[in-house]
Amino acid sequence: MIQTICKDLGKIDYQEAWDYQKTIFSEVLENKQKNIPLNYFLLCEHPHVYTLGKSGSENNLLIDYIQLQAKDATFYKIDRGGDITYHGPGQIVGYPIIDLEAFNLSVKNYVFNIEEVIINTLKALSIQSERLEGATGVWIEPNSPKARKICAIGIKASRYITMHGFAFNVNTDLSYFNYINPCGFTDKSVTSLEKELGEKQDFEKIKELVKDNFSKVFKTDLMIQ
Repeated sequence: MIQTICKDLGKIDYQEAWDYQKTIFSEVLENKQKNIPLNYFLLCEHPHVYTLGKSGSENNLLIDYIQLQAKDATFYKIDRGGDITYHGPGQIVGYPIIDLEAFNLSVKNYVFNIEEVIINTLKALSIQSERLEGATGVWIEPNSPKARKICAIGIKASRYITMHGFAFNVNTDLSYFNYINPCGFTDKSVTSLEKELGEKQDFEKIKELVKDNFSKVFKTDLMIQ
């Protein structure tokens, strides 16, 4: 079974985590060129931050920089796919930095697998979730007027090595989504585990469920560091 190093970075500044991803990416690429398999699954939580993917529109950020500062939030244009999203406390952010060729995955299948990890995690908590055609991520009641996203996905793959990943709303302050058109959508809302289940969730317990489902879906042995 493929081994993947799993590191929990805890609460970490977005720029610091992004720089760390780049360092790990270089390490994985260097090892790949030497035919030495190396894969990582990073987990973390960020302070309030909005990130805009390379194909996104800055018009989907609905507040200016002074208002951002008032909300104690930062803003970054980054090199992943997708549009704008929010990261903040109470949200599990996952950054798999893996060699897709080693896992025998296409980019499409990789995204499908990440969605499956979250769908299975929610299933363990008795929440039914699905995919929405034409939109990445994990949704609850996607084909109804009450469609709401609980997990956003935005990735980059270069030389078949992945970066960036997913943002899973657990105990997230959803009011921060009011200041953007999440993922470019103006007609769909967002939700969190706390909102769906009616009470604050055990963050560490949910993180363990995510790790367990990542290991099962990707058929990888997680080496906890």
